[in-house]
Amino acid sequence: MRVVPLLLALAAVTIGSIVHSQEAEHGSGPYPAIFEARADLPNHVVYRPSDLAPARSDKLPIYVFGNGGCSADGTSSRNHLLEIASHGYLVIASGTIPRAAPSAAPAPPKPGAKLTTATETRLLTDAIDWAQRENRRAGSPFEGRIATDRIAVSGWSCGGLQALNAAQDPRVTTSVIMNSGFFAAGTNPLSGVVSDKALLKTLHGSVLYILGGPTDIAYPNGTDDYRRLETIPAAMVNIPVGHGGTYMQPHGGVGAEVVTAWLDWKLKGTKAAEARFTGPACGLCTDPRLTLERKHF
Repeated sequence: MRVVPLLLALAAVTIGSIVHSQEAEHGSGPYPAIFEARADLPNHVVYRPSDLAPARSDKLPIYVFGNGGCSADGTSSRNHLLEIASHGYLVIASGTIPRAAPSAAPAPPKPGAKLTTATETRLLTDAIDWAQRENRRAGSPFEGRIATDRIAVSGWSCGGLQALNAAQDPRVTTSVIMNSGFFAAGTNPLSGVVSDKALLKTLHGSVLYILGGPTDIAYPNGTDDYRRLETIPAAMVNIPVGHGGTYMQPHGGVGAEVVTAWLDWKLKGTKAAEARFTGPACGLCTDPRLTLERKHF
């Protein structure tokens, strides 16, 4: 679950925030995206279309994200997050923009030791609070541009556990749990992150699990979670790449493609996106890059 921070390529300063842009990555969607550190949200990184003008008529739904390893590097999955933002979303990741790469990898934990986490679960709901305030705040660049009633929580690995907890918030519309799932009772190695299968019964809206196939260390947890979901619409996609996912592939790889389609369906009501998941001949049903299971649609 450890994620190593990477150096950023290019930076420019704006009032109240530091905006970062990469030469190669702005996402493949119609709204080229950037990420920024904001003084009014110091424990998060915001990903958004660089030009917010179109959001006056086509408001930005919210996608909040917990990092792999619950790390404090809010750029560790930046290609994935830039891709989603480029399709017209306000994306907020826990953590900050690191100043430099670490000098050495941390030592692996001793067997049976509790793993510490660098971010708290509450940062996901804090991000939602901030987005709702900014949508109302006079003079905010986001004023009137955020769809505050269309919210997805997501996360990778340890961040996926944080997302499962944040998904209990009644404001959440849908959840996207990536390379993750609740641990069986008594086996949670993470200090400060709740892992309780009973919380699956109180999920609402809809949920998408994206796993890395049988070689993904989270595969047993995630598939067990999916089997336990009894009422809400749910899908499980397996992309056979293991636990590391496709987060830092160009445009976030197939994982970001699937997530964007899910968000376009669940948060924007796009029929073409819905057709990728529904019906006997759904677009993802025959996609050779992955497998799809669905229920309660």
